[in-house]
Amino acid sequence: MSNTLSKKEIINLLPHREPMLLIDELLDIVKLKSATAIMNVKKDGFYVQGHFPGQPVMPGVLIVEAFGQAAAALTAHGIDKKTYENKLVFLMSVEKARFRNPVVPDCKLELKIEAIRSHGRVWKYKGEAFVGDKKMADAQWSATIVDRK
Repeated sequence: MSNTLSKKEIINLLPHREPMLLIDELLDIVKLKSATAIMNVKKDGFYVQGHFPGQPVMPGVLIVEAFGQAAAALTAHGIDKKTYENKLVFLMSVEKARFRNPVVPDCKLELKIEAIRSHGRVWKYKGEAFVGDKKMADAQWSATIVDRK
């Protein structure tokens, strides 16, 4: 099993599509444990055009969304494909989200995520977001795998 996923491979795992597919790569994958997602924060991204004109900043809620997408890709990549077919991953809770520094385009946001535990279809994760060596945000969150309707 590969320990790197391209955007094309992520598209095969997640239901998200442009412009809401935020992560570009998943690297350093340790099956069902951890990974690093790459998000290329661009100045033409839909989320920066109006947030804020003349001084673009990536919304913190989208950093949390990118954490969730990275975790969903890590989990989908690691579990049996039959278990994941026709399923969606929904965010259940976000805890302890902290935004330490504004994320401004053009940068490479690295999202280091870790699965803390799973119980049935409920998973708990934690993550830290960096630009270079500078921590930009961190959070813990829970998600569940549900049947696609």
